[in-house]
Amino acid sequence: MSRKRLIAGGRVAVSAIVLIVVLRRAHLSRLNLDWNAHTIAWMASAALVTFAGVVLSAVRWQKVLAALDLKARVPTLLRHHLAGLFVSSFLPSTVGGDVLRVSRLSAANGETPGTFASVVLERLTGWLVLPVITLIAFAINPGLFGADRNARFALLIALSTLGLLAVVLWAAGHPRLGGRLTSNAGWKRFTGAVYLGVDRLRHRPGDLASVLATGFAYQLAVVLAAYLAAEGLGLNLGPTALLAFVPAVAIVQVLPITVGGLGVREGAFALFLVPLGVPEEKALTLGLVVYALNLIVSLMGAPAFAVKGKPARVPG
Repeated sequence: MSRKRLIAGGRVAVSAIVLIVVLRRAHLSRLNLDWNAHTIAWMASAALVTFAGVVLSAVRWQKVLAALDLKARVPTLLRHHLAGLFVSSFLPSTVGGDVLRVSRLSAANGETPGTFASVVLERLTGWLVLPVITLIAFAINPGLFGADRNARFALLIALSTLGLLAVVLWAAGHPRLGGRLTSNAGWKRFTGAVYLGVDRLRHRPGDLASVLATGFAYQLAVVLAAYLAAEGLGLNLGPTALLAFVPAVAIVQVLPITVGGLGVREGAFALFLVPLGVPEEKALTLGLVVYALNLIVSLMGAPAFAVKGKPARVPG
């Protein structure tokens, strides 16, 4: 068994164990949720907003591609994005969703390094937008620090993410680091393409503003979906609380510990929401509901994935 498959199998095993633990602690049978038309409407709205967020993510990808002088239609990118979500959600031991997106689009435009750079830069915008949303929420409602003893952890996550992003962008945009790779062949040309992308966005403030605007719209849709789900569960949380904590949860859930952030996301919700008076079982359930909403939307990518089959391997 290869090392990659061993790691993937380990993540699946850990995810299964974590899921059992979370379900036991959530006590779903004791939530006493009234699944009436009102509750179903909240959840249906959360699902629709989750899908709208995926569309906005495809628009963000198009903006990044446009900044790199690569043309693509939003419906095409949405199809690739949904297929990538399906892969990431249901086929974690084979290929990554981002790899699929790169291979599918580059097969059509013949620009593999540039397409690779567009996906990397799109991801990097998230690492800027998410912590900024958290900081804005704390600026609007500084009382969160007094109401939630764990709010400082969300602040620490936001500031650490911005610091790490600054280092990555400095290295990728430095002529003696990322710039030295632009003329290389093989896998190094992909890193060089990221350097060219960072340099181009730096000299095109209009394109950069467009990318960041769509990035904010996408992440705010993620927060809104979580807010609607929380209302459906009867948590009655203020919007600034979710603006502060949902981005922090989104950051930590990408840690490569479990599949889809299972357990990490639920634990983070409990960490931030229990001090606000939310019962632990409901905080954990919110994490599971958010996960379920993403799985439901990801299923829409199954036909798109099946049409083209498995993607080719792309150097990373």
